[in-house]
Amino acid sequence: MQKETLSLEEISNYDFTTIIWFAAPVMFILVALEAYFSYKQNKHLYHTKDFFASLSIGIGNLLLNGVLKLGVFAFFLFFYNWTPLKIPHTWWSYILCFFALDFFRYWSHRLAHEQRFWWSTHVVHHNSEYYNLSTSFRLSWTQNLKIIFFLPVILMGFHPFVFLVVHQIEVLYQFWIHTEYIGKLPRPIEYIFTTPSHHRVHHSKNEKYLDKNYGSTLIIWDRIFGTFQEMEEKPVYGITKPIKTFNPIKLVFHEWQAYFKDMLKAKSLKEVWQINFGSPVDYHKEELEKSAKQ
Repeated sequence: MQKETLSLEEISNYDFTTIIWFAAPVMFILVALEAYFSYKQNKHLYHTKDFFASLSIGIGNLLLNGVLKLGVFAFFLFFYNWTPLKIPHTWWSYILCFFALDFFRYWSHRLAHEQRFWWSTHVVHHNSEYYNLSTSFRLSWTQNLKIIFFLPVILMGFHPFVFLVVHQIEVLYQFWIHTEYIGKLPRPIEYIFTTPSHHRVHHSKNEKYLDKNYGSTLIIWDRIFGTFQEMEEKPVYGITKPIKTFNPIKLVFHEWQAYFKDMLKAKSLKEVWQINFGSPVDYHKEELEKSAKQ
């Protein structure tokens, strides 16, 4: 059977922000409840300026996605129509797509922590020193660059509707794991899925927790590829080189600013390579050591 060729108009009907708008009221209610109980129990999980910074970044991300939607769809459409592969649009294609996408989301996330260029597209999600449900709103305004990592999944021939629904479910899953109110879950769940306990480790800057637990929905990839870390000590949240501001523009672009500044000063291809693909953790530790000496 000949593969269906889709047009941009057809693929545009699969609006990947639709599910978010339905979920948004529930998310805001849960944020309000968490903030209320944090206040009543004197847990200090929220900071007013930090919350509004997260909210501003989240709204900016949604608006930007709306503007860039056609470009993202055009990218998907080109490669979907180009690949000779086709996976039928059936119930099991959603399951297959979930495992494929979650696998590549693991590697996308891992590279976003291990290489400085990609870290610039992700750092805003980690530069809060608070950990609560609103932290999940901190999605970079340049994260669409990482669509390149999902190209192998697109080339497998999944129907665009399947891909976009699964992708949105994966994004929404991230919301509930950004909380300190949920402790460790039953062992089978903790072994297979990414849980709040695992993700608290991921968001901390404790030495033993750095660059651990990249799993999006499944934590099994971390167990397979050696990046899993159980929570053993109290997490300290934030990034290795803190940025003391609640300005959403600075929070989103401070790493890009430092990146381009260093690129302009680079004197060799080796330096350019290191700036792009070197460890951001090592870079920031060196910067802090220089500052301390000065």
